Formats: sequence, C-alpha cells, structure tokens
Amino acid sequence: MEFKGQYLTYEEYKALGGLLDQTPFNLLEFEARKEVDKYTFNRLVNLETQIQEVKLCIYSLIEQINSNKANLKGVASESTDGYSISYTSQNNAEISQKTQNIIDTYLINCKLADGTPYLYRG
Repeated sequence: MEFKGQYLTYEEYKALGGLLDQTPFNLLEFEARKEVDKYTFNRLVNLETQIQEVKLCIYSLIEQINSNKANLKGVASESTDGYSISYTSQNNAEISQKTQNIIDTYLINCKLADGTPYLYRG
C-alpha cells in the first residue's frame, strides 16, 4: 500500500539503497514528509513533482527517524542483584535539532518557481 502524496516513493527509496520493507517505509516517509511540511509551511504539498533535494532530504529523515525509534528504548545498564534496568533515550531537543539540520542541509538553497525559498520564515 502506497500513501498518496509521497515526496519519495518506495521505488526511489530502494534505488537510493534503502533497506526497509514497504510498510515501515510508508509510515516513516509520512513522518518525514510531515516534518518537511512543518519547516516549509506546507509549500511543497501541492507541487506536482519534488526535486532531488527533497527526495534526498526525506531519505535522510527516514534513516534518522528509524534510528531514533530503534534507540528509544536501548538498555543503558542492567543490574541483576536488585534487578534494575536503565534505558537510554535522546531528548526531544536533540532529535529536533538533528531534524532541522537535515532539512537545512538539503533545502536551504531550494526555491519555488516564483522565487520563494522553501524555508522562508518571514
């Protein structure tokens, strides 16, 4: 099942070297797309096609989001005497900064046909 309005299709993802199956890809692509939409104020939603920078940005965000989910409940330490387990997790500010860095890296110089920068916030 493919979601509508994807910025990066599963076939494009696989061609870039993606290893996820289609269902987890679709869910992560949706999350990544929503992050891009947040930073671009939905400027890309109605574009007929997406440029390469957007596709590469989505690819990188998928990898980051997937990594964050995998590390969310990693065991930091475990004690067998009193049976205690400590879990690691990145804080939200750290994850948000990584997301913003990825989006800025790929989309900082991209502009719409009318010259409006994708990341224009003014």
